[in-house]
Amino acid sequence: MRLALVSVLCFLLPAAVLAAEDPPRDELGTLLGLGVRSLPEYDGSSKQELELIPVVRYYGRTLFARTTQGTLEGGARFELARGLFAGVQLAYVGGNDRTDVDPGASVGVHLEWDTRVGPAPVNVLGRVRQHLDSDLGTQFDLRAGVGVYGSGALKAWVFGQATWATDEWVRSYYTTGDGGLLFTTAGVEGVYDLSRHWVVLASVSLRRLHGDAASSPITEDKTNYYASAGVAYRF
Repeated sequence: MRLALVSVLCFLLPAAVLAAEDPPRDELGTLLGLGVRSLPEYDGSSKQELELIPVVRYYGRTLFARTTQGTLEGGARFELARGLFAGVQLAYVGGNDRTDVDPGASVGVHLEWDTRVGPAPVNVLGRVRQHLDSDLGTQFDLRAGVGVYGSGALKAWVFGQATWATDEWVRSYYTTGDGGLLFTTAGVEGVYDLSRHWVVLASVSLRRLHGDAASSPITEDKTNYYASAGVAYRF
């Protein structure tokens, strides 16, 4: 875990310093709304369920809150260089009824880089999340997104994420096993402007379990899908 984090930081810092393009402009603005999501009962379950979810996107000079990077989180961040931010966050963590793990929260740190490759906006995020219940362990995320369409009222991105977990996390959520690569995700998301202040957001992704989580006795499907849609007011 520590070696993976150091490697990612060593990769991101020189790239950010050498980037020649300006970071992408904040075209979405501040968003607040409500949506619905289809997701597995737990990662690895064969059953899907529906839940209401908040839609939040706020970036102040220091404070932030968002649901646009794979989880509900908020905290503070600071600009180290043009387009490169370091921060701390408090985030929601889902539970697992099969192993009697209740929903909770995590605290952690992150490093995030916004830039462009030609006309396309690019975002790279490295994030460490320690569960507030220390017995449940730690996760590390590496996530990246690229804008692929941005004409008129419609904007679309593709994204991918890899998440590693410690032994404690895997054993708590999947009954047995060792830490390592937990899952990978690939998906597409988009935003459509209904008006100056109202937008529709949608996202579809596939998530695949790896390692001992994939071979756990409670894992029924190694690959699950997530789909969400929501409406938000733009301030």
